[in-house]
Amino acid sequence: MNKCFVKNSTGILKKVLLCPSDYMKLQPINVIAEKWIKENNELSIKNCIREHKDLIEAYEENRVEVALMEPDKNMTNEVFARDFGACIREGYILGKFKEPIRREETEAYRKKLEELGVPCVAKVTKGFFEGGDFWFLDDNTLAIGVVARTDETGIQDIREQISKFGYNIIPVKCPKENLHLDMCFNIVEDKLAVVCKQALPDSFINILEERKFSLIDITQEEVFKLHCNLQALGNGRVISLKSNREVNNKLRTYGINVIELELSEILKNGGGPHCMTFPLERI
Repeated sequence: MNKCFVKNSTGILKKVLLCPSDYMKLQPINVIAEKWIKENNELSIKNCIREHKDLIEAYEENRVEVALMEPDKNMTNEVFARDFGACIREGYILGKFKEPIRREETEAYRKKLEELGVPCVAKVTKGFFEGGDFWFLDDNTLAIGVVARTDETGIQDIREQISKFGYNIIPVKCPKENLHLDMCFNIVEDKLAVVCKQALPDSFINILEERKFSLIDITQEEVFKLHCNLQALGNGRVISLKSNREVNNKLRTYGINVIELELSEILKNGGGPHCMTFPLERI
């Protein structure tokens, strides 16, 4: 029997791939980083390293095995491990970065997944696709954002390669300033999602409601504070930000165990715990 890697968005997370933040640098490739650059801010690498270690510790304390990339000084956004592709039941999809500054990461992550024994079942060569746009709505339905860095051509390339596995793909178009779908939509537990309705198309909200999702709505301003960028661990647990007080409190009313982390320095580069996490095994 073939191994199952990741079959949904909310099962028990068993193993992840992360990249330490040793060489992070603000780059003007999203609205959040651009804001900090305009204010002449620089990152404190010391704080970035500490915050990333706290993320690793949170995973390990929750019995999630952590595999680590070897950070490269030439790959200043490599910490956002989510984006090079996506993991499904059969293996992983190797994406294609839109931003030239990130393209070197593809080969580094490909080699790592080969080392980890995860087979590549699809490779995007037409258009663009980044993992921050990828979600399971159920075991066989995938929502893929068409935001700033994934396009319809990339989605069609994926569709043609994985249709043999029985997946249905729903494209979700959002305003480009949202960067990736995981900035304005996040499934935190079965039938529970944090969303920015203002940023999502009505047709997608209707799909979620038809599927009986409970929705915690945030504002567009909160999107840029990464209040939607959470990481579900399964079994009613989620990693969030200490600063995300209102969402965290609402999650607790649904019985969710919220693990709060201080990640304010890394957030300046435009990504949160979901962006930093590539799931390798979720049962």
